[in-house]
Amino acid sequence: MDETAIFKKGSYRYIRGPFQYSGGVAAEPGFIIERARFLQAISIKHGFEAIEAHLTGLGRPLASFCACELRSPEPFDDAGFVTFNRVYVNTLEKWGIFKNDDNPVARSNVCPVANPPPEPMFHSFSYTIPDDESAAKSFVISGSAEAREGGENYGERIIRNGETTPDAMREKAKYVLNTMESRMSALGVGWDQVTATQVYTVYDIHSFLGDEIVDRGAADYGLTWYYARPPVSGLDYEMDVRGVHREKFIF
Repeated sequence: MDETAIFKKGSYRYIRGPFQYSGGVAAEPGFIIERARFLQAISIKHGFEAIEAHLTGLGRPLASFCACELRSPEPFDDAGFVTFNRVYVNTLEKWGIFKNDDNPVARSNVCPVANPPPEPMFHSFSYTIPDDESAAKSFVISGSAEAREGGENYGERIIRNGETTPDAMREKAKYVLNTMESRMSALGVGWDQVTATQVYTVYDIHSFLGDEIVDRGAADYGLTWYYARPPVSGLDYEMDVRGVHREKFIF
């Protein structure tokens, strides 16, 4: 069972994870999660500045920042991923969110194949806002690929490492779908409350789209497929899901 905790300053619950991100977040009662997407991806440095200005303009504390989606130029090796993440969490530490390697913020980070960004960039971010009227739960589940939890070496944990046959991709997808379900269960939500399902892979998903994804109810609102790779070399399939009832663009 995924361990959860409450981040009171941010008005949300989260699933404990590694230092770079949590497994997912859900708004506490009296709050909902709102998602804002940059029309054009923005660098990490300028992205954090824009997020700070946005939250300040709404009268929300920086601690209300609860999730983000990143885009990177190409997959990292294990050491490069750790180095990038240590830089990324510096701002969260300054904002009073990250402490003692406990990070409540959910995250996805993928690598577009077409028109890759020149550096890691923000695609979108989410935050909590007060709302006493909405009875629907809002949540964001972090992106997860086909690597088992535990250990620092991804290569040893990847499901069917190096295999991309239809059978291998089905097994990878099943593992990731089960991870999504486990995380949602920990936050008390399920597929019937999901408003967006996103898949990131460069390999064909049609052989298992119907019986593994659609039949679970994971695509009731459609499915967004990004032609992108997960953030670490060797990974082939990633997903994230959310149940967010307010979304906006930042131009």
